[in-house]
Amino acid sequence: MVQTVKSKKKILFLINPKSGVGSKNRLPGMIEKFIDSGKYDYSITYTQYAGHACELAVEAAANKVDVVVAVGGDGTINEVARSIVHTDTALGVVPCGSGNGFARHLGVPMSLRKALEFINRAEPVVIDYGKINDKPFFCACGVGFDALVSNDFAKGGRRGMMSYVQKTLVDWVTYKPEEYEVEIDSVKRTFKAFVIACGNASQYGNNAYIAPFASMRDGMLSVSVLAPFTTLNVPILAAQLFNNTLDKNRHMTTFAARKVKIKRKAAGAVHYDGEPSVMEAELNIEIVPDGLRVLALPGWDGTCRPVPILRQVYDIVSGVLPTLPVLGRK
Repeated sequence: MVQTVKSKKKILFLINPKSGVGSKNRLPGMIEKFIDSGKYDYSITYTQYAGHACELAVEAAANKVDVVVAVGGDGTINEVARSIVHTDTALGVVPCGSGNGFARHLGVPMSLRKALEFINRAEPVVIDYGKINDKPFFCACGVGFDALVSNDFAKGGRRGMMSYVQKTLVDWVTYKPEEYEVEIDSVKRTFKAFVIACGNASQYGNNAYIAPFASMRDGMLSVSVLAPFTTLNVPILAAQLFNNTLDKNRHMTTFAARKVKIKRKAAGAVHYDGEPSVMEAELNIEIVPDGLRVLALPGWDGTCRPVPILRQVYDIVSGVLPTLPVLGRK
């Protein structure tokens, strides 16, 4: 009897050396050590400039590479993903960004070793993606306060959670909510909103769940409209944001929609997948069903399993403590 040998899959790791806050020097060695050599033939390429990941991913898909792994944050993932939509090439993720919202929704571990082991166990599944004025997004897009913070965060020289919090506090002092006309699947409503977010994934990143009901496999966008609120409301809103219960707040209105049209008084800031941009006064947002293949664990239904808030606090504290000065240290 002749036994057929199953051919190995080709997998390309695209490493963005500028994403996040940590060094990527250990990655090649970890890939060699932990990627299943019986399943994959791997190669590694570093991106050298903005948009380089797009070029490399397009080339990989044309060459029938089975998996392209975006090693970086949500911006890097966006570059790779939009270049391989509607192809047979699947997206893999090794999270190395500041927020990692897409990876967290997929259930990819934040540990480099565990993320690589996740790739070994995962199989391709098909997910949806969104478009805002024809610009693809895979996690979330939005207007309002979060777009302003995203823009200021991108201008800053520092990355990471603490820098994001700092920008948020500074912008909070001067921000004034706008009025928007929102058309959801042909039904029009007017909102004065602090934030309007359209999620394919449930969170911005860092376990901040702006769209609690979002699924990447239901053919729908999860639309969250947060009305203006006072400083006294901030503690409960923050707790609900990180506890995946923001939909229960009286200031929040949520919808499920295939198409959303947002009209504002003038062109201004938007964000998609954490990347800031300036777009027209009228925004057309839609879901594109079944447009991208991604690596996910068998049985994954497209939704996110929230991280308990006590676990989040533990992870933050354990990450910060090693960086604090110790008395007597020189």
